[in-house]
Amino acid sequence: MSAQFISIHPDNPQVRFVKQICQILRDGGVAVLPTDSAYALCCMLEQKSAMERIARIRQVDKHHNFTLLCRDLSEISTYAKVDNTVFRLLKNNTPGAYTFILPATKEVPRRLMNEKKKTIGIRVPDNAILSAILDELDEPLMSSTLILPERELAESDPVSINDEIGSITDLIVDGGVLTPNPTTVIVFEDSVPNIARYGAGDTTPFE
Repeated sequence: MSAQFISIHPDNPQVRFVKQICQILRDGGVAVLPTDSAYALCCMLEQKSAMERIARIRQVDKHHNFTLLCRDLSEISTYAKVDNTVFRLLKNNTPGAYTFILPATKEVPRRLMNEKKKTIGIRVPDNAILSAILDELDEPLMSSTLILPERELAESDPVSINDEIGSITDLIVDGGVLTPNPTTVIVFEDSVPNIARYGAGDTTPFE
């Protein structure tokens, strides 16, 4: 069985398609969705079997750090501990191509957080399709950048993604060919930002 392939307008996503995508996710599906940095494998937080499928597709172990895709700052504060200093930095730099590593709250399932540090990676992506999906779902998605085994770059072309993994995913959302820029990763330790990876997001505010 092959994945559903939905081509959607990149700037004004059609509501009927957004609802269709969300239903597949709610039903436990593994979806390939566009972000502001490349395509990502996504599923709902409570869907443990979907998460395990994503790990198999990526060929990563149980220690792989997944990232929560959030709509906005208020959603971030449900899943991560954010003080006033961190909040201001996030407010000024979201949405955008950043992954923020923050201390996780009790709302985050243990299987999603870093075992030793009890942290979680969180993003507010700047992509109209993904924003519409997150608004409709009214909760975050779990995600992992779509980097296929033995490859270094994230996948950016939905047609070739369909050829490669259409048979082992439930949905591929075509948001056009993207530029595979990785996110800038910012780790907060005691509210102090440290740049762990330089990527698409401007690092100036965190230096």
